[in-house]
Amino acid sequence: MSHVLGLDVSTTATKAVLVDDAGAVRGVGLAEYDFSVPRPLWSEQDPRAWWDAAAAAIRSVLRSTGVTADDVSAIGLSGQMHGAVLLDRDDHVLRPAILWNDQRTVAECEAIREAIGPQRLIEITGNDALPGFTAPKLLWVRAHEPEVWNRVAHLLLPKDYVRLRLTGSHATDKADGAGTLLFDLAARDWSAEVLAALDIPVSWMPAAREGPEVTGAITPGAAGETGLLAGTPVVAGGGDQAANAIGVGAVAPGTVALSLGTSGVVFATTDRPLSEPAGRVHAFCHAVPDRWHMMSVMLSAGGSLRWIRDVLAPGTDYESLLDGASDVPPGSDGLWFLPYLTGERSPHPDPLARGAFVGLTIAHERRHLVRAVLEGVAYGLRDGLDLMLAAGVPAPDQIRASGGGTASRLWVQILADVLDAEIATVDTAEGAAYGAAVLAAVGVGWHPRVEDACALWITATAAAAPGPDAATYAEGHQAYRELYPALAPVFHRA
Repeated sequence: MSHVLGLDVSTTATKAVLVDDAGAVRGVGLAEYDFSVPRPLWSEQDPRAWWDAAAAAIRSVLRSTGVTADDVSAIGLSGQMHGAVLLDRDDHVLRPAILWNDQRTVAECEAIREAIGPQRLIEITGNDALPGFTAPKLLWVRAHEPEVWNRVAHLLLPKDYVRLRLTGSHATDKADGAGTLLFDLAARDWSAEVLAALDIPVSWMPAAREGPEVTGAITPGAAGETGLLAGTPVVAGGGDQAANAIGVGAVAPGTVALSLGTSGVVFATTDRPLSEPAGRVHAFCHAVPDRWHMMSVMLSAGGSLRWIRDVLAPGTDYESLLDGASDVPPGSDGLWFLPYLTGERSPHPDPLARGAFVGLTIAHERRHLVRAVLEGVAYGLRDGLDLMLAAGVPAPDQIRASGGGTASRLWVQILADVLDAEIATVDTAEGAAYGAAVLAAVGVGWHPRVEDACALWITATAAAAPGPDAATYAEGHQAYRELYPALAPVFHRA
């Protein structure tokens, strides 16, 4: 039996998932690490920690499953997006990588808008300039660390530093490339216009490949550190959200992926490049050839539920917390919750946005507050979906949900009612790492297309459909939409 390996380089750990030729997960290896916050709003990581963790995770999964190196047919990569890994001409790391959640580059974002023009930037890249993207990080290094800037020869994204250590090649996938704000969305390649306007050398950019495309092979040195066989092909893979969508089978228009973890992501596949005129949702290439996607990002989805638990009922398990909420009627007896606990990205790209309960009375209890949190997160996700629908995304036939929040039947039903779509779960639980393994399987010819692999390997099961409460939630969402504009002046004054 042959296997493929999916590797996911996340912000806190690297996961290696071994998948057999029937699509079954045979084993998982995991190695953790930390990121640093050297100053407020900064977030950095040493790329070498990713490599050490990747090698450890691969060795772990091979050892635990007993699978030998010559039984691994290919490797696929996924990982956190937007991070800036700067290398010199000898591929030495010049400084810690600046991560996706770093917020130091507000001034650089404005400089990008001025250099290119706000609308032209969205026309080319599909996105507004936001601190999380890669391009403003480069401008910050140029302005604040000229001694580093003058030595840069290569830019890589986090998972692609691991690719470099595995294969010696400088490459990325088109989904991850699109997340840099340096990509031409329609052309599916680096934008000469944007690079020239920002005075960033095109020679720094890695080759941009389609997700299943082979980008190199395991070197003898990497084989010695990982236990893999030298010459094993490594495919381009995908940025974490695109790979996660593949991992749940959201690879064609009409099927939407919903990731309900600390953050909340609504991901819609399209067959042509689309963008939202104001850039309030992201538009990227998919890791599936000839596919694109739109994506709304809520910063505090499951994070909002964790916050209310830790504040009101520390130590309580989520099942007990939500039992009480199920007794509260839809609409939480007139209570609304804004989930902007750490600012927001979609539909309000506003780092100063703040969370709020609105409509509190003496009659409200803990259970009302908990249910209002579930509903507020659902309303916020609906905001993002509505922007995507208005931009031309097909209305979803099904939303395939993953992440810790899907363990709650109550929350899944609320989501079905608010999003007005069937919510399904899938029989794969390894997310982006599994999607990377799917891309590896296609890359070595096990399946002709990503869509074929997903159809054979991934089974979706309906978990909830819109019910009689959907009408109540449609009215509640209209009221919810009025809250941010009313409160934004207060947030910004504070």
